Amino acid sequence: MEYLIIFILGIIIGSFLNVCIYRIPKEESILYPPSHCTSCKGKLKSYDLIPILSYILLKGRCRYCREKVSIRYPMIEFLTGILYVLVYIKYGVTLETIKYIIMVSILIVIGMIDLDTTNVYFKTTLTGFIVAVTFLALHVYMGLPVINYIYGSIIGGGTLSLIILITKGGMGWGDAEICSVCGLFLGFKLTLLMLFLSFIIGSVIGLALIALKKKTRKDYVPFGPFIVVASIITILWGQDIITWYLL
Repeated sequence: MEYLIIFILGIIIGSFLNVCIYRIPKEESILYPPSHCTSCKGKLKSYDLIPILSYILLKGRCRYCREKVSIRYPMIEFLTGILYVLVYIKYGVTLETIKYIIMVSILIVIGMIDLDTTNVYFKTTLTGFIVAVTFLALHVYMGLPVINYIYGSIIGGGTLSLIILITKGGMGWGDAEICSVCGLFLGFKLTLLMLFLSFIIGSVIGLALIALKKKTRKDYVPFGPFIVVASIITILWGQDIITWYLL
């Protein structure tokens, strides 16, 4: 039952994340106007906004204009719900669970926007910074050390910044912002793992896209989604991977 509750919470938040992903690049408010069809602008009723279920009942179409609704919306809702459950299974009823489900939510928004637009919006990374610093403040209040997380932020953002300077724009400064934010959440060791995984994942997918002729060597591929995937893997299995490697 507790897993079901966490999953339902996740898909509800996932529905809101869809709004953020759609509206932030358009510089629109994420709160107003209320949810509406992007084609006919018809205002959606409350029963049209039930995560996943409404999509199924309406057969993936707008109730008013019958225009197709992207399947990505329920997929993001479902993914968010599953990730919330996995984080809860990993960390249980702890402050870490709250921290990481918020982090995952922010990362989903950042990753999907970067995938769509090849841009990382400062308002999204700023939100991550504020949340991370808030949790660090709680650590200080509880008498727990925070220097590990500060080192994580420095190594995360610093590594990407160095690559950007050396390659003269081979990556974007938004990528450095993402890594710096993730470092504040993950700490030093897990940030190192996240960086390693992001480059591995990026290389594998990049080579696959070239092999499939979806991209050429000169095409730009956003790196943010790779950082996001690597960060989520690190949240869920990072310590296990480090322990396995050391053994």
